Amino acid sequence: MGLIDRLPSVRGKISANVPLAPYTWLRVGGPAEALFMPKDEADLAHFLSSTPDDIPVTILGVASNTLVRDGGVKGVVIRLGPSFAKVETNGLIVTAGAAALDNKVAKEAAKAGIAGLEFYAGIPGTIGGALRMNAGCYGAETKDVLTEVVALDRTGRRQVMSLEELGYSYRHSNAPDDLIFVQAKFKGRADNPEDIHARMAAITAKREESQPIREKTGGSTFKNPDQIQSKGRGAWQVIDAAGGRGYKVGGAQMSEKHCNFMINTDEATAADLETLGETMRNMVKESQGVDLDWEVKRIGEVAT
Repeated sequence: MGLIDRLPSVRGKISANVPLAPYTWLRVGGPAEALFMPKDEADLAHFLSSTPDDIPVTILGVASNTLVRDGGVKGVVIRLGPSFAKVETNGLIVTAGAAALDNKVAKEAAKAGIAGLEFYAGIPGTIGGALRMNAGCYGAETKDVLTEVVALDRTGRRQVMSLEELGYSYRHSNAPDDLIFVQAKFKGRADNPEDIHARMAAITAKREESQPIREKTGGSTFKNPDQIQSKGRGAWQVIDAAGGRGYKVGGAQMSEKHCNFMINTDEATAADLETLGETMRNMVKESQGVDLDWEVKRIGEVAT
């Protein structure tokens, strides 16, 4: 019996052997053994509760910060669709589905005169990814505005969790790996929409000026290192000092514009990109004694 035959009937769409590269910003990676796009939360809960425990389940957003390996992903990859992308405002509260783009959430908050979420204008991903890794930029993080999340566990059980239960730290949460976030609530503060939009425009301009956003990239490759170990320097600075700016492995390259960003020069494999990242980690460790940890999430199997 094949994988598809073992999966429950759903109202959404299940497809077999689906290439994942077109779904990722880096445009690399092998296929999903099965790809499930749930109709809504109830459909997702039914799928999770009815899928045998031995079948792996992986959630994939817009993959702005994900590297899918060339061997693809075994089991089922779940990608949330439009019903999970709604954004609503009420007073100073913003409620957003996990598939809502961060930038859209920032815009809707600004339109409603809700300040504090401007930083999402500078993050190229979805709210689900932001919740998983406490995404942030320019001095603000998800934990600064988040009040609660709604998630489903591997059994399909719905959980409403407070900020404190997520155990956030820098680019990390203590949430169980099997949790699939479906919704979040944020609380901002009142401000003039024009002033909020102006701050968002400044963030967008700074990002366009300093990051290779027109390239096939995956965002920041590494988290900023321990500040004592690195003597106060960020990831890009220690990579630059190690000679990493513009460094190439096959079709993968550390950006000349921002050397903490890997780019696919149109011919890279996932193996090229992962090898490039590991090479940077080794170069920085050997030259400066600084440990770099991946910020890009790597999933799937190495091609054989």
